This record gives sequence, structure tokens and C-alpha cells, in this order.
Amino acid sequence: MEGVKRYLENVEPRTAALFTGAACMIGTVVVLLQKGYTHREAKAKIQKAQNRRTDSLQRAEHAVLQYNKSHPETDSALILTLSLSEVTKKLQEGSLNPEEVFYSYMEKTLDLNKDLNCCTGILLESFDQLKTLDSNRKGLLYGVPVSIKENYGYKNYDSSCGVVINLEHPAKKDSVLVEVLKKQGAIPFVKTNIPQALLSYECSNPIFGPTLNPTTPRRPAAVPPPTPGRLSSRGLSSIYRGQKSVPSCPGPMARDVDSLALCMQALLCDHMFSLDPTVPPVPFNAQIYQSSKPLRIGYLETDGYTQPSPSMARSVREVKALLEAAGHTLVPYRHLNLEYVLTELVVKGILADGATTLLQKLEGSPVDPSLRPQIVPYALPIWLKKTLSFLLKPFSTRASAVLGGLCGVGSIQDLWKQHAAVEDYIQETIAEWRKCNIDALLCPVVGPAYNHLYCGKLTTASSYTILFNLLQFPAGVVPVSTVKAEDEEELKHYKGVYQDQWDKLFKQAVCGGEGLPVGVQCVTLPWQDELCLRLMKEVEQLVKQSKA
Repeated sequence: MEGVKRYLENVEPRTAALFTGAACMIGTVVVLLQKGYTHREAKAKIQKAQNRRTDSLQRAEHAVLQYNKSHPETDSALILTLSLSEVTKKLQEGSLNPEEVFYSYMEKTLDLNKDLNCCTGILLESFDQLKTLDSNRKGLLYGVPVSIKENYGYKNYDSSCGVVINLEHPAKKDSVLVEVLKKQGAIPFVKTNIPQALLSYECSNPIFGPTLNPTTPRRPAAVPPPTPGRLSSRGLSSIYRGQKSVPSCPGPMARDVDSLALCMQALLCDHMFSLDPTVPPVPFNAQIYQSSKPLRIGYLETDGYTQPSPSMARSVREVKALLEAAGHTLVPYRHLNLEYVLTELVVKGILADGATTLLQKLEGSPVDPSLRPQIVPYALPIWLKKTLSFLLKPFSTRASAVLGGLCGVGSIQDLWKQHAAVEDYIQETIAEWRKCNIDALLCPVVGPAYNHLYCGKLTTASSYTILFNLLQFPAGVVPVSTVKAEDEEELKHYKGVYQDQWDKLFKQAVCGGEGLPVGVQCVTLPWQDELCLRLMKEVEQLVKQSKA
């Protein structure tokens, strides 16, 4: 009972008295999440998954020990400093061999996992793949060890998405992207941890626990994707299939933009197009990526829904100045009708069924602490959500709108209307870009990384990234700065757009971040991923030059 009451009080303390009766509805939450597996059965499944992980890690550690004993000349430290482009070049020319690269990355991964808890299991088949690698010597990623997220299908391994119901259902074959990676000579060697149900910035779930931020262990982090549909999603698990309004999509993460471009070039190949004919057969356009043509770039410091932290806004201003000095034209830009869009299109799109499917997937599964504040209101009956939404309206318009959105769309006819509204909004936004005559958009991305356990309380701040999932625009993040002492001082005066409880929570979430990295977000129209990467590359270079 206290869980619901605390959530409702956090939404708007002045209306706490309205929710005394609502707290009794915690029984609904408990019943919904305890159906399916018993506590004992869930615990046993989780223990088996953890045992499988431990076994794979131990076997990999033994293999690394044996290799290091027989190859003391391997310079792992040097190998790990190389960029992806440098590694692939040296592997192709033969100055490095795949074995020493593989074991260097494996050893580093095992060491990092001890501190960060980032692995859900070593893919032991990778040791066998290493022995037969020469058959793919012409691949663009020949000999490159790669990690894949836990929800990527890999034959004989679970893709649990952090929920018990998906355990012990191993994939019958590799996902398309894993097949393509192997065809290009890459070696998928480890699965990495994910947020429970893929619904949070904070990488934690009750099966494998929390993954810590390498910069500071008490904070989570995140990166947005390319155009939905540009890369195949076949064989990737999600918490519920069929949701179309706010599509998720796979995409690479790397230490530099050139590595992202090389990975995209490798994936956008004939082999992927033949394995998944639903993906448009559009290869990577290197000419666009390498272009130096001056661009007209829209920019915004705030989306008008979540006031950015001082370091977020400053990073945009600094990058804007660098781009202008480099010959680009920067023009102000505003999102269209964002408050309406985030509740009526995003929230109602993701939870069109009032969160019924999501809650069914969580049945019998412990709910991770990082996700619990987000899940509690989902489980309230629709009549109660509507009542609370009405009662909150005079006191907190944002909380009222969000609770209304959590009710879902209501009927199939309303779902079709919602899909049509999303299509209309995409076209309206494209028309606005045409009116502004912009090639790309520069905007903030949430930063610095939140303090622990704030992600589930602050879904509103996802406005900076989730909008582009709705629009199906490719977006990428480039780290450009760190939080400074003056940012922390300015944060003390942070009020927020709505000055509600969520604004107060955002201030708490990002405080104490001095020295932590902050990025900017580069966005383009659908299918212009190469242009997005080109802008990211230029930002990366300009920032590097400015610090030299």
C-alpha cells in the first residue's frame, strides 16, 4: 500500500489527501505481478540463469589464462588503445592476428565485468568461431570481437529482456544482425546487460542485477538509435511485439563516429537485405558521410517540456558556436505541440492497451527497483487512473495528462485514430523542417547521467530522445563536454518548466555531476543516417580541435 501512496505523493504533494483511498489499490499491483510463476519458481529460474552466466565467465577466464601463458608476447594494452578502423586495418594487413585481438578484448571484458556487472554471459561458441575465421577474411569486420545486447537472438541463448517469463526459451537461431556480423568476419563474444523490459535508461534487472556506469558507479547512461527499419530487427526480442507508434530499433555504440560509420557500412550489405527482404536494400552512402558541404542546422537549447540542466544547454551553445565558426548556418528551431504529443501520441502509443501486455510479461517476475516507480501507476485500474487524472488537473497539468495517457487508447477504432495522428505529426514536422530549410537538428540530450534510482521516477525527461523514436528520425549522441563547477552552481537555481514534482526530481537526479560527460544530439530526417553520422563526425572533430 505504501508503494502507491508514495508514488502519488511524489506526483503532487498538495493532493496527497486525495489518494488515501487509492493506496488500497496496491493489491491490484501485487496480484498482477504475482500471477504466473510462484516466488519459488521465479527464484529458481533466476538462479539457473545466474549459474549459466557464472559458468560461462569461469570457462572464459580459464581460456584467457591458458592463452596468456602460451602467448606472453601479446601486447593487449596497445591493442585496446586502437580504434575500430585501426584494428580492422591491422587485421586485414596481418600485423595483428584475430587470436590476440580476441583474447585481449575477452580479458578486458572479464575484468570490467567484475566492477561493472555488464555481462549476462560469454558466448562460448565464439572460441570455435575464432578457429574458422579465415573463411570470412574479406569481411569488413574481419577478426573484430563485438558485444551484443541481451535481447539480440543468438542460437541456444536466452533473450530474456530482464523478465522471468522469457527465461529458458533459448533462441533457435541467430538474429539477422548476428548472422550479418559473422558474415562480415566479426566475432560476437558476449551478451551485455539491459534494463528490465527495455523500459528505462538505468541498466538493471532482477535477473542479472544493475550494470554500473564506468565513469561513476552510481549513475546510468543511454544512447538513441538510427532510422527504424534501416537495420533488421528480426530475431531481436522486445517486451511486446506489434506496438507501432513509437518503434524501437537496433543500432551500434562505439568510442568514435568513424567506428559507427564502419559498423553501419558492414551491416547495410546484400547479406542483410537477402536475409530480411523487409529492410530497404539501401547500402551505406559513404559519399554523404564524407561530404564537407556547409549545412543549415536547426538548434534548440530546451524542448520546452523538460528544462535542460545547465550543462546540457551550455553544451549546445558551445557546439553551435563551433559549427558556425566552421561555416555552417545555425537557425533556431522549436518542436511542434510537444506537450500534447508526448502524452497523446507517445504515452498512449507505447501503452495503447493501458499497459496490460506489459504487466502480463512481468507476471511472476520481481520488478527491478529502478523500474518500480514507473510500473506502479501502470497497474492501477483504468477508472482510477481517469479519476486521479481529473483530480490532479487543477494542481499539476503534466501529471494529469500523463495519468490520462496511461489509460491507453480505449478501442481499436481509437487505436487507428492514434496511428493516423502519429502519421500526421510526422508529416507536420517534416513540413516544419522544410519551412525552416534545415538539413539537420542540434539539440540537448539528457545529462549528466542520473543519480541511482531516478530513471524510473523521471520518465518525463525522456522527452529529449523518445520524440525521435515517434518521428522515426535517426539520432546520435556525441560527448562534447563535462559538467563544470559553474554548471553545478547554476543548477542550484533550477526551477523547471512546470515547477512540479518532476522538475524537482530532475534537479536531484543530475546534481553532483561535476566532471561527468555531457553530450549533444544530432538528428536528421528519416533514411538520412549517413548525414546524421556526418554531422556527428564534424561535431566530434571540432570539439577535439577546440580542446587541443
